[in-house]
Amino acid sequence: MARDFDSISISDFKATCLAVLERIRRTGRPVLVTRRGQPIAEIMPPSPRTTGADWIGALRDSVTIKGDIVAPIAGADEWEALKK
Repeated sequence: MARDFDSISISDFKATCLAVLERIRRTGRPVLVTRRGQPIAEIMPPSPRTTGADWIGALRDSVTIKGDIVAPIAGADEWEALKK
């Protein structure tokens, strides 16, 4: 699928960089930066990302709990630090 690009010369991009980046953010349309008519860069809007709260529960169903996860693995008599 070909994307429609707005085009801008590198000198115009340099002079209006922040405004161009804001337009890309607002419209979602990519911009092709050219030098003497030849493309040198494509500036794309960022891809959608998961937001802060979406990571909670992301690994659910990926772990199986077997046994007691709170109790110590060994008994107190097996711990060197407790033998003193």
